[in-house]
Amino acid sequence: MSVVWVNGQPDATISPLDRGLAYGDGLFATMRVNKSEIQFIESHFLRLTQGAQRLGFQWQPTAALRERLLQCAKDNPQSCLKILLSRGVGGRGYTPPNSSPSITEIVSVHPFPDFYPHWQKTGISLQSSDVLLARQPRLAGIKHCNRLEQVLIKSVALANGIDDWLVLDSNKNIIESSMANLFFETDAGIITPQLAYAGVAGMMREQIIYQLLEMKFSVSVTEMNVDILSQVKHVFMTNSLLGVVDINKIDQQSFIIAPYTSSLREQLDLTL
Repeated sequence: MSVVWVNGQPDATISPLDRGLAYGDGLFATMRVNKSEIQFIESHFLRLTQGAQRLGFQWQPTAALRERLLQCAKDNPQSCLKILLSRGVGGRGYTPPNSSPSITEIVSVHPFPDFYPHWQKTGISLQSSDVLLARQPRLAGIKHCNRLEQVLIKSVALANGIDDWLVLDSNKNIIESSMANLFFETDAGIITPQLAYAGVAGMMREQIIYQLLEMKFSVSVTEMNVDILSQVKHVFMTNSLLGVVDINKIDQQSFIIAPYTSSLREQLDLTL
């Protein structure tokens, strides 16, 4: 079975003039398939549609795309699905095509990371990255294809016993891990970093905020200087694949596993 489709065609290729390749002019989403069901598929579609609008082109999932994704999920019951959208072919130069773009739509199937269930059970440790994210409000929150900052972050080997990077912006505010959004509990309640200038506002971040509010937690979104870690009791990370994973340690600061993260996983069907 094919594992990559370009504009609905199996094992097809993209043009070397595609703007996604040339300029990173596009965005993407990664979705978890669990027991042949695509989790939160409509939320992923909404996020892609909104992201495309922010980049200046229109996109909606077609019936053919939905059918392709559902068949992929049926054929790959425990997997990852990725949708990547680019503005399509546009020739040389940064200026987008004047007419309506012919969007390139790429669907790919990937194995589910086998270490994520272990992470959920034990928690992980983070180390601060020296690579700082630029502050750009026009792109903040979108999972766009310009991911060179993350490539630089991941190019450095992690120390023994460290599982991922803590990422700050150029103002030394906490933004995210290299792959997930972060939540912190202090005496004032649960807080998650503001992403108005940098970072990815993940689909799972939104789901977790709603669920925490349902569970009667106080949740706030705010700028977080790294110094706040000394006031934090519990930390956990979220994305659409790993669900909810506790953070045991950031640099030299240790934390206790939150007593409610297992409930979050159960209520949102995120247990691996």
